[in-house]
Amino acid sequence: MGKHLVSIVMGSDSDLEIMREAGKALEDFGIAYEMDVTSAHRSPDRTADFARKAAGRGIRVIIAGAGGAAHLAGVIAAHTILPVIGVPIPSTCLQGMDSLLATVQMPAGIPVATVAIGKPGATNAGILAAQIIGLADSGVAKKLKAHKEKLAEGVVEKSKKLQKSLRG
Repeated sequence: MGKHLVSIVMGSDSDLEIMREAGKALEDFGIAYEMDVTSAHRSPDRTADFARKAAGRGIRVIIAGAGGAAHLAGVIAAHTILPVIGVPIPSTCLQGMDSLLATVQMPAGIPVATVAIGKPGATNAGILAAQIIGLADSGVAKKLKAHKEKLAEGVVEKSKKLQKSLRG
């Protein structure tokens, strides 16, 4: 894998189980990534510094996951021109709806691409980051095409299995 192109950050180490799914998706496409913890609220200066320096370190996409008052992705987006993908983490009694709204409801001018709550969202964040990188990397684009073909083949196989069981 080589130089890190994606940075995966989370508000707490308790988010690791979910955010690890973004890393797995990136690994499937052969994309090197780094992973760290930073908090929009508990370490705002560290978070702003991370965001401002990411592009200079070669990072091309940032994936940020946070729960509760999930402002991490938005704070990062405010300090960088890199694309930021937000993963809402289901960490409170609101089952992640608070995280979803805090991540997706950004003011005009500070976009955060927001994916689904939890593990499916983290997986999709990794795939979306690969799609962004694939715009300039034909090797990654080829792997993305194969991924889509595999998904389609899976549907055909499930259809065949269902039809066979119905005829049973």
